[in-house]
Amino acid sequence: MGNSIKLIVVSLSALLLSACVGVADKEGWHYGQKSEFLEILKTDKYLSICDERGLYEKVRESHNSVLMSKMLVAYAQNLANGCIDLDSFETAQKRRNSVYFSSKYTTYLQEVNIRNIAMQLKAGQSIEEILKPYVPEYYQFGALLTQYHALRNSEGTSAELLHKIRLNIERVKLMKAGLGQNYALVNIPEYKVRIIENDKTSIAMRIVVGKRTQQTPIFSAELQSIVLNPTWNVPDSIARHEIIPKTLKDPNYLKKHRLVMRRDYNLDSPALRFDANLSAAYVGGKGEVPFKFIEVASGRNALGRVKFLFPNENSVYMHDTPAKHLFKKKVRAYSHGCVRLGNPMKMLDFLAANYSNATVDEVNKEYKSRKTHYISIVKRLAVHTAYLTSYVAEDGKLYLFNDIYSYDKLQKLNF
Repeated sequence: MGNSIKLIVVSLSALLLSACVGVADKEGWHYGQKSEFLEILKTDKYLSICDERGLYEKVRESHNSVLMSKMLVAYAQNLANGCIDLDSFETAQKRRNSVYFSSKYTTYLQEVNIRNIAMQLKAGQSIEEILKPYVPEYYQFGALLTQYHALRNSEGTSAELLHKIRLNIERVKLMKAGLGQNYALVNIPEYKVRIIENDKTSIAMRIVVGKRTQQTPIFSAELQSIVLNPTWNVPDSIARHEIIPKTLKDPNYLKKHRLVMRRDYNLDSPALRFDANLSAAYVGGKGEVPFKFIEVASGRNALGRVKFLFPNENSVYMHDTPAKHLFKKKVRAYSHGCVRLGNPMKMLDFLAANYSNATVDEVNKEYKSRKTHYISIVKRLAVHTAYLTSYVAEDGKLYLFNDIYSYDKLQKLNF
């Protein structure tokens, strides 16, 4: 008799489990998955309903599996690739870029695999597991989400504040995926760089970023090397708009600023003499200049005594600078686009010790030699130049920053 009762209980339990979880409908949905997804949508946990509010209302009212599948794919798409109207933003960027104005914002879009989602549904995976590949791995995403949900439910929170935080949540969605464990975060509106390791700040310092007309671009790359006592390869744009015009006015300008001319950016290539007639043709405009200017290594070099290379198509890097007075200013947008470091030696010591095979003695010896030396980075470290006008510190405090490049105005939410 006892065994019969046990069998009945086990059979009922199995039947309930089958009805709630184990049996999928024709669309592949299990009962538990529907409940889970509806709960995510109810609070919009990841702020990714966006422009699918109409579809969500239909799903909420009907629980229709076909509509729910469409909603899940749309939610994953918005979670992976953000809810900023990128077409209108790109149009606005093209409109304002010119020879005398440079602004670039790289977005990293992910492919959402619809077939995989369908297979995961049928396999009974939770909705959180299905969405996990599309949830940004960066600390700021979760921290800003928490702030947004709390403030949205708090009386007296302004629509402007919610909008500002929301824009920055969408910007984090657009950051490059797969580089989130250890990375350098250059937050341009804050004028600060941090090395973040496992969601904790290891070091931080003030920076100088690109001026409004020559903005530090938004992009991601990986740190490759450190250069001690660097030379400065003057970009053609600076040669056209600054070096050549100033040398035409003052024949001693190159010597005063420790600049040499070569056929290319190799100091060992043939030396050239400044030809006023030839050079005048390359004043202003765009395009390559058939000769190059190089500032030799020195304490007064524009790059200072050390630079940090993360190869990218923008020719941007972090570096020392002799213009130390700029770090005392509140607004620090003065460079041609590169990132100047307030404490480059602190950055050198930390990266050499933790991300290279160089010893302290080797670094000191090469630094003091005044000759150019390279230190290879052997441990992966991404560098993200980001534009976060709202930022959550590790103690949970929310900070707001000025919209120095006007991205808060130019980027529109698509809902």
